Amino acid sequence: MHILIIGAAGMVGRKLAARLIADGGIGEKPIEKLTLVDVVEPEHPEGFGGSVVTRKADLSAPGEAEQLIESRPDMIFHLAAIVSAEAELDFDKGYRVNLDGTRYLFDAVRVAHNQDGYGPRVIFTSSIAVVGAPLPFPIPDDFHLTPLTSYGTQKAISELLLSDYTRRGFFDGIGIRLPTVCIRPGKPNKAASGFFSNILREPLIGQEAILPVSEDVRHWHTSPRSAVGYLIHAAKLDLDEVGPHRNLSMPGVSATVGEQIEALRRAAGERAVRLIRRVPDEMIMKMVAGWAPGFEAKRATALGFTAEKNFDEIIRVHIEDELVSIGG
Repeated sequence: MHILIIGAAGMVGRKLAARLIADGGIGEKPIEKLTLVDVVEPEHPEGFGGSVVTRKADLSAPGEAEQLIESRPDMIFHLAAIVSAEAELDFDKGYRVNLDGTRYLFDAVRVAHNQDGYGPRVIFTSSIAVVGAPLPFPIPDDFHLTPLTSYGTQKAISELLLSDYTRRGFFDGIGIRLPTVCIRPGKPNKAASGFFSNILREPLIGQEAILPVSEDVRHWHTSPRSAVGYLIHAAKLDLDEVGPHRNLSMPGVSATVGEQIEALRRAAGERAVRLIRRVPDEMIMKMVAGWAPGFEAKRATALGFTAEKNFDEIIRVHIEDELVSIGG
């Protein structure tokens, strides 16, 4: 197989590439070539015996999508996006990157399909931001799209495009609505949801973290390990079993900020909890007020997607995957 990962320099993209290399294939099909693309050139992965192409490219630039699929990859993971807060602050950039880039990719595949029958599997990372308050809890699979941010709107439109292009037979697509990924390794990014990771990641290594919202805020989470697991499972899945509704809300952990902090206390003690400093932020509080508290995710669960059961497990995954590996 030839696999193309767009957004390969990001955290999930790097972990996905590493997992694919470790597995060596998708189901019974060995991976012979990896093409890794992002707006900054991805690092060349280690331990892969096949062909690897790393490339710096902006999917939202006219003509780039056509070049990316010129070699006709069998499977495309589309992970590229700018995050929620940045999309809210820069309206034009959000629509250019998150929507225009996606449509350029889908259209490039459509044109290639009409030319020579090309029809890859396309796995698109959507977001739970496609729904917004007022929301039931838990949110059922058939709840309508109600985004309350530009980022959520861009993802919702992309979901509709994916469904329509799949219906028309241009490619075989599946959209994965990722819960908020927590605990994200590395440094804080511009995502409005970043504090969910910050209040755990920094205290675990003895550093102060800022909490901009109240402890009763409830949200839907998954670990980076599970996020990659969703994508791998989507790559292996018989999509006929998914049916015509190709966008799925993933399983995850529903927890309040207070419950996150209690899990931190159990994992690292009171000293770590004391490193969390409360600094209310009106913009972030307004944004999270409309966010999803949790999903039923019955369809995804029935199709074999899995996640952690509680925040103790999410913290344990972070320690195993990030801290133990660096001697922390």
